[in-house]
Amino acid sequence: MSITPESVQAMLASENFGDRLSGVNQLRQLDPALAFTLIQSVAMDRNVRVRYAAVSQISTLGEQNRAAALDLLRRSLEDPEPDVQAAAADSLGALKLTVAYEEMQALYERSPDWLVKFSIVAALGELGDPRAFELLELALQSDNDLVKTAAIGALGELGDARAVPLLLPYVGDADWQVRHRVMQALSHFTHTEMAQPEIKTAVQSALERLSQDEYEPIAQEAKLYLGS
Repeated sequence: MSITPESVQAMLASENFGDRLSGVNQLRQLDPALAFTLIQSVAMDRNVRVRYAAVSQISTLGEQNRAAALDLLRRSLEDPEPDVQAAAADSLGALKLTVAYEEMQALYERSPDWLVKFSIVAALGELGDPRAFELLELALQSDNDLVKTAAIGALGELGDARAVPLLLPYVGDADWQVRHRVMQALSHFTHTEMAQPEIKTAVQSALERLSQDEYEPIAQEAKLYLGS
């Protein structure tokens, strides 16, 4: 059976949530402008799985109408289900909708859910909003290792030189995945014009140490960043 706008629209209007979920997935095969128009009807669906699938797709379809996407994602940050909140944060980051920063910060501060916090932290790196520094500094102290590791990466993407002293203690972390993320974060500062020469020196020294890491992929990648 061929997929047409009419067949997808019928699935999205079905009383069966499985049909609606399939319809959301089939939107990928339609023209993006039409798909975005149709997805708005299910972004607030009564079924959480349908809402999650729809909100996740806004990360790519939202470029069709950024103002409408922003409105949908802001409402999704208030969704009662953490999975949908996390998907909204992911999409806001992908679309670089910095205007929603304050709502994301407020959700991070009130949510007890680690996945929501993780998604917000990761999205803040993509957003590149300088206001995020203090929140990422807080996230770096998280008891959840995944949130902490995401904060390391986001601090690198943010490119604020104040992050370097916060990142350096993790160069010798026992977890190779943390060391790898720190190396990637520090690489953002290798070509940055900074006022403090000591910061550049510290980054260089840290990467040199990582170039001797016992985990070969880290050592090889660090050498690339050093230009050796």
